[in-house]
Amino acid sequence: MSSPQALLVTLCWIPAVLYIFMRFPPQRAVIVSFIVAWLYLPVVNIALPGIPDLSKMSATCYGVLLATLLFDAGRITSFKPGWLDLPMLIWCFCPFASSMANGLGAYDGFSAALDQTVTWGVPYFLGRIYLNNLAGVRQLAVGVFVGGLSYVPFCLIESRLSPQMHQWVYGYHASVDFTQAYRLGGYRPTVFMNHGLAVGAWMMAATLAGIWLWKTGTIKQLWDIPMNWLVITLLITFVLCRSTGAYALLVIGLVLIFLSNWLRTALPVLLVLLSMCIYLYINSMTETYFTDQLVTVMSKVFPEDRVSSAEFRFNNEEILADKARQSLVFGWGGYGRNRVYERNWAGELVDITVTDSLWIIAFGVNGIVGLSSLTASMLLPVASLFVLRYPASTWSHRKIAPVAVLALVLALYMLDCILNAMINPIFALTSGGISGLVLSDTATNQVTRKRSSVSRRSLAQQR
Repeated sequence: MSSPQALLVTLCWIPAVLYIFMRFPPQRAVIVSFIVAWLYLPVVNIALPGIPDLSKMSATCYGVLLATLLFDAGRITSFKPGWLDLPMLIWCFCPFASSMANGLGAYDGFSAALDQTVTWGVPYFLGRIYLNNLAGVRQLAVGVFVGGLSYVPFCLIESRLSPQMHQWVYGYHASVDFTQAYRLGGYRPTVFMNHGLAVGAWMMAATLAGIWLWKTGTIKQLWDIPMNWLVITLLITFVLCRSTGAYALLVIGLVLIFLSNWLRTALPVLLVLLSMCIYLYINSMTETYFTDQLVTVMSKVFPEDRVSSAEFRFNNEEILADKARQSLVFGWGGYGRNRVYERNWAGELVDITVTDSLWIIAFGVNGIVGLSSLTASMLLPVASLFVLRYPASTWSHRKIAPVAVLALVLALYMLDCILNAMINPIFALTSGGISGLVLSDTATNQVTRKRSSVSRRSLAQQR
């Protein structure tokens, strides 16, 4: 569904991105383009021949790539691939292998790979070449926080009047199921996103970033307003988003970042990353299911309707995982082949499964190769950053705090993907920036060590 104004805004966004690049420095232009598009452009898909559908994020990617070619071409040639880029490369090209393995043909494989590249690979690449230093990641962290603040009035309006902003501005509802919009005695905002869960995840990221930037003194005020007032305002708005999953993610994030900093070790975060990998391995590679025990634990903490929802998802994932293991390596490809069908009383094939989580979609469509590469592309930069570059004892430093909190947000996003499938290319942009930071710092250290070694040899020869 779309409207004339939605089509016009989306089509005009590409030249708007060019203007943003003329108006701001390159790093800030990339961040402004992605965050403004994600928060305020309409949810729309315009079919284009031969290339992925034009959406708010694909238009942004096309605009930023065009602006880079026109105004900053040297940035592309400066890109040097590294070992952290391999998982994203595999994830982008995996759909081609999936299509070929299932006899869907090279054209289908190329089209699916191109779509995956635009959705995930291009934002990652742009993060690699633009946000590969502490200053760039800091600007992104501030951008996430400011983006959350800009959503405050819209979330407050929709929490009172129901999700209507997309209807009022663009003439249609993005994808609002009002049976899911009413939660905890009020409405769950969707604003200009396709679901209230996506808004909850974004506001969680903005709130966590704001709390840590305030706690560490990285930012003391914005627009002459003290940070504590801004953080409190954002926190209250986040609570009114009425997303219990996002509540849990924020609590987990706060516990992890404060505990790790207090203990001066990243071990708590690394244990969570390891737990996610173990969960995905057990559910994808074995027929051992422990979700019944997990549901029992959840029933003691969460409301009954939330527990029932989680149990429904787990039951469907067990069915879908059994189907995915029948085509384990590269999955079933597209066209719903990863789903499970049964014949009804009229002899018609009926889809009996619901795919709610990103991990089960990746596993079913692109197999264990796809699931592993997606997980590694998001989690490996986080683990590498905390193990190789910045230990927990440095996270409260003003220069390191934005990097630490964004890395943790990236980990929490992947944790959310175990239950939901809210694709947000800004997190791929974040992954690219963190990967670039790790790789550039590693290369700098290697050069420094080589120079030091040469200097020591020269000094020894002189003596």
